[in-house]
Amino acid sequence: MKTRAAVLWAPGEPWSIEEIDLDEPRTGEVLVKLTASGLCHSDEHFRDGTSVIGYPFIGGHEGSGIVERVGPGVTELAPGDHVVFSFIPACGKCRSCARGMSSVCDMGAHIGLGTQISDGTSRHRVRGEDARLMCVVGTFAEHTVVNQASCVKITADVPLDKAALVGCGIPTGWGSSVYVGKVTSGDSVVVLGMGGVGCGAVQGAALSGARHVVVVDPSPFKRAEAKRFGATHTAETVDEARALVRELTWGAMADVVVITVGVMTGGLLAPAMSLLGKGGTCVQVSVGDPAETAVELSLIDLTSMRKTVTGSWYGNANPRSDIPLLLRMYMEGKILLDEMITRTYTLDDINVGFEDMRRAESVRGMIVF
Repeated sequence: MKTRAAVLWAPGEPWSIEEIDLDEPRTGEVLVKLTASGLCHSDEHFRDGTSVIGYPFIGGHEGSGIVERVGPGVTELAPGDHVVFSFIPACGKCRSCARGMSSVCDMGAHIGLGTQISDGTSRHRVRGEDARLMCVVGTFAEHTVVNQASCVKITADVPLDKAALVGCGIPTGWGSSVYVGKVTSGDSVVVLGMGGVGCGAVQGAALSGARHVVVVDPSPFKRAEAKRFGATHTAETVDEARALVRELTWGAMADVVVITVGVMTGGLLAPAMSLLGKGGTCVQVSVGDPAETAVELSLIDLTSMRKTVTGSWYGNANPRSDIPLLLRMYMEGKILLDEMITRTYTLDDINVGFEDMRRAESVRGMIVF
């Protein structure tokens, strides 16, 4: 079939809206008509060349839609089902999934290839060339073909244009506070960066009963928005936050720091760690240059203050259980999704949406098909 998608042809170029050829789903695969797709900074990493899989490249990994057709062997989904894409496929059968670690499902190795999980080939072609997909889903498209392991069925009462947000940003941030940081009642939490993931981290900390939730972001717009999601205080810089947290906690400093900045560098870790008190945990969420290995860190501070640095991938969430859970919480008014969407765009306006992101003028932009 013919459909349209936002395609990258080389690092640094804008997204190009192209008519593409899309094959029928094969064994274990489904054809999905997209309803909405979030604009995440991870997609920007591929546009600016920080991350590279191959070109042509169809972006997008935070999406939702309706199943139109299913391939042979698909037993979990049927035409008409509403689904949210999990940017990490979750098979439910590998050792990681069986241990409750489906955020690192063995099938996740395929997202670095961008081809179909089932056979390593492509179902998407642009100008006659096979296309790679962001996180093997490619949600910047009106239709896509994906493996059933990348789809989580949701109930039809959930608004699909909001449900897309629980495919990446919300569970990644929420889980980083709740599951990784283990925020508990009375804790003081600092969130560095107030994009979609940071918004999830703020809500997770607030819902866990944190006494203080301090958001650090250079954008006045994002600092103002932070309060509606549960932030108690904001700061423009880490230095400003350090003084603020010291005052709020009577010198004890933060229990948990969650790093959700747009681009992580090794030089950001030491300032983040300086916000922690004794026994505190720094949760590193943000993506950086894969080639960067140097980190600035005070080893004596790490040891003598018993601090912890830990990584968080997808918020250590389990998509098949946490995506429905978070949507139930949304429907009950406990998780805010509508308020996260600063502006919606058509597929043709995708470059405008990313420019708004780069100017820090949105918490989350959303393409609505």
